[in-house]
Amino acid sequence: MKRCYLFVLLAVALAAMLAVPVFAQDETHVVILGTSDMHGNVWSWSYEDNAQTANNGMPRLYTYIQKVREENPTVFLVDSGDDIQGTILTDDLANKNPDEPHPVIAAMNYMGFDSMTLGNHEFNWGIENMKKFLSTAEFPVLGQNILNPDGSYVTGYGWTIIERNGIKLAVIGVCTPDIPIWDGPKEGIADVTFEAANTAVKKAIAEIGDQADIIMVSAHMGWFAEFDEDGGADAGSKIIEDNPEIDILQVAHMHITVNEEHDGVIVGGVRNSGREIARYDITLDADKNITGKTLEIVDMVDYEPSEELRELPILKEMHEKTLEFIYGGGSGEEGEDYEPLGVTTAKFQPENEILGLPEGKLQDTAVMDLILNIQLAESGADVTACALFKDTSDLPEGNINYGNIFDIYKFDNTLYRMTVTGKELKGYMEWAAECYNQWQPGDINISFDPEYPGYLYDMFQGVDYEINLSKPKGERIENVIYHGEPLSDDEILTLAVNNYRYSSGIKAKNLAEGKREWESSNSIRDMIVAYFGANSPVEPTVDNNWKITGVDLSKDDPRRAEIIGYINEGLLPTPYDKSYNLADYDALVAEAEANRAAGAEFESDQSH
Repeated sequence: MKRCYLFVLLAVALAAMLAVPVFAQDETHVVILGTSDMHGNVWSWSYEDNAQTANNGMPRLYTYIQKVREENPTVFLVDSGDDIQGTILTDDLANKNPDEPHPVIAAMNYMGFDSMTLGNHEFNWGIENMKKFLSTAEFPVLGQNILNPDGSYVTGYGWTIIERNGIKLAVIGVCTPDIPIWDGPKEGIADVTFEAANTAVKKAIAEIGDQADIIMVSAHMGWFAEFDEDGGADAGSKIIEDNPEIDILQVAHMHITVNEEHDGVIVGGVRNSGREIARYDITLDADKNITGKTLEIVDMVDYEPSEELRELPILKEMHEKTLEFIYGGGSGEEGEDYEPLGVTTAKFQPENEILGLPEGKLQDTAVMDLILNIQLAESGADVTACALFKDTSDLPEGNINYGNIFDIYKFDNTLYRMTVTGKELKGYMEWAAECYNQWQPGDINISFDPEYPGYLYDMFQGVDYEINLSKPKGERIENVIYHGEPLSDDEILTLAVNNYRYSSGIKAKNLAEGKREWESSNSIRDMIVAYFGANSPVEPTVDNNWKITGVDLSKDDPRRAEIIGYINEGLLPTPYDKSYNLADYDALVAEAEANRAAGAEFESDQSH
């Protein structure tokens, strides 16, 4: 008996040294790994920069997945959608050839996924093409709330039960029902029914009954409603509220880290492009009752890309084809020549004063004026609007390739033209300006509301205007000038915006009554390519038709310069979501010096 006791103590001590959880003899330890929003990143590569990424991609995910599988025999791998779209490799090559095997699905097969839930971007090329892209999947693709006219599931599955080592995991897949808002005109979408996620999950739970030991909902939507604020048809929170039987909810779509617990349900979400993976550790007793649940969101920054996955022939071939597509026969490395799409005379973005705070959203820039002026010329509209989709988007000086164009306009949007009144346009401008936090006296920088992703912040061309950030949301747009005169509320104008903004912004938010009267036959990205082909060399020009007012950033105060110095050294986090204020000067200095002494350093996050 004493010998047995000593053995147990030794085992516990050894487990502690190895950081391995200790479980009772009759317990089972299950790991569920959740991915989402991988957006075609099959190579851990930035084609815009022609360089390996530092912290994301499916190859890094696979390195971590293999590690976990070596440690535990009962591992499930579940995905929550938006996987086949998002890179030049997918959007400009693979998705133009729907009859060919899809590289993302081939990679997911190799990685051993147990299920995938449809995301909204899976629908970007229409229903039939989507089915072709997904047809080679060796795992069920779930869409519990997406139904054919006869009531069957669009992909054949609404939910699935996966059994591994005697443990049965039920996964219910639901996608945001807002797809018709974005992709309504696409082939076949009008024939499909998109049900409320919460009610679709309830139906699935009734069908599952007592067949599963663990019930997980894989939801391609955020925690909060995106459009249906009253009914919650597109909200993860409503799924839990109406379905207490759920053990795990994975949310997606919003590209943010989520690690929470609500009413006993653990809720996880990860950043996009394979930057993170959600790890759910579940303990079950001998009767398969859940006795413990934990969640960890694991960053891929510490994991190297799996060369094993990269050796998959279809991935190697598509990666090389993509480089050839961008650089015209050469990777651009080691002095190889390629035929550029065009030429610039200088960079298009100013340098950031504060590390991680994009000047492209704080002042008018040549990048935005280039895109907006092309949209005006192509549409013939009076006014146009567009967002800077990525804070770091820029055009370099010199030769321009397709990767550079993709960097400043990463979506396959087309351009719409509609009629608006002056009042409606100013309301739309107010909506866009809600992305900023209100400036407070003593703030040394302008910051952004974290509830408003950067792709929602539109800038406008065709009018001059000011954004007064000393005022609350809804009261910020001032001195709007059109053709040299103040814009009146009853002025009639034509407005050009991309198809996504028309549907999910202007129409979904009831910002304007007018209908689409014209649509471009080619994408906005193709317009930019054509412009460089016809106008190179292109000089960066800025007309400064808008500016931020109502702020005093104390630029002459040496304390501000000192705080900014700490930020740029990496000793203080970038004040992206909340401004630093001079009232907190002493505390900020103390924090920075403590970080210096501890060797801590902050990395600027450019994923906004």
